Amino acid sequence: MKTRNRFLYTFYALFAITLFTGCQEDYNDIEPTIAGIAVANGSFNLLEAAAIRGGVAVVLSNENPNDPNGSYTVFAPTDEAFAKLGLNRAEDLAVLQVPFLTSTLLYHVSNGDLLSSSIRAGLSSPSLLGPNRRFIERGNDLYINGSKILATNVNAANGTVHVIDKVMLATGVDIVQSAIALSNANVFIVPELSFLVEAVLYAELAGALTQSPGSPSFTVFAPTDQAFRELGQLLGVPLEQPADIRKLPKETVTAVLLNHVIADGGRFTPELGSGPTDPLGGVSLNLGAFVDGALTIRGNGNMMPANIVIPDVQTTNGVVHVIDRVLLP
Repeated sequence: MKTRNRFLYTFYALFAITLFTGCQEDYNDIEPTIAGIAVANGSFNLLEAAAIRGGVAVVLSNENPNDPNGSYTVFAPTDEAFAKLGLNRAEDLAVLQVPFLTSTLLYHVSNGDLLSSSIRAGLSSPSLLGPNRRFIERGNDLYINGSKILATNVNAANGTVHVIDKVMLATGVDIVQSAIALSNANVFIVPELSFLVEAVLYAELAGALTQSPGSPSFTVFAPTDQAFRELGQLLGVPLEQPADIRKLPKETVTAVLLNHVIADGGRFTPELGSGPTDPLGGVSLNLGAFVDGALTIRGNGNMMPANIVIPDVQTTNGVVHVIDRVLLP
């Protein structure tokens, strides 16, 4: 909590200095918009660039027509939050498709002023994208989905800003459609989950992971394309393109895939406890310690654990964590 307070004090100090030096009028009479806060503070260069590229900057520069007070609430990722996705410069945002970038930004925004007094573990908040975000407490820290809330109640002329340490991601579709979107370059310019989609289709598991009335929600650890290529090297079966998955026995692929799915309602990283957990395949996975918002996952047949490279992707029937290694039973 002391770290959070120091961050908030620093944020306000930098903000006040920027206003004082950049305006001729009395800064007490001027309150910047949410977009203006991103421009004025050096911790939000990537957020500013993303808002411009995603066509959201104008929206956050004006009053909210859908709120009686004209207010928005924004959970604002820092530059370090974008860096966790490998996005270090404004130019790096080009790896994301613009419609997905726009949707991602809207997922950080809600109507009205949501102040810290209304942010408590167990509650949820709707987003302009549609899906709700939920508040989670772990230790002394409060999270929205998998993103730690670093500072709260930064006032703007058109709402409130809270600062977070990870970019929040949501697809608005179910697990299977989310994986297909990633594999078809609808999210990243370069597809990420082409091998996984092919494996799911080959093992005839798409139906189980597709949302339907009364169906359960899952936590899914989704290996990248490179993770499958490395698996092929380990097995001595070259996996150079997604169709090569079908060189492997169907029952083997099915067993491996079920080792990546947990029927637990769908959990974000702060909700994942350390130690063994049972996937649908029945052979326990071992979850590592939760450190700095991340953890590792090791299958029974793995010498080395997998790292989460894209955490906490919310889908309509669970949460997907993209990992860098295939988890072996």
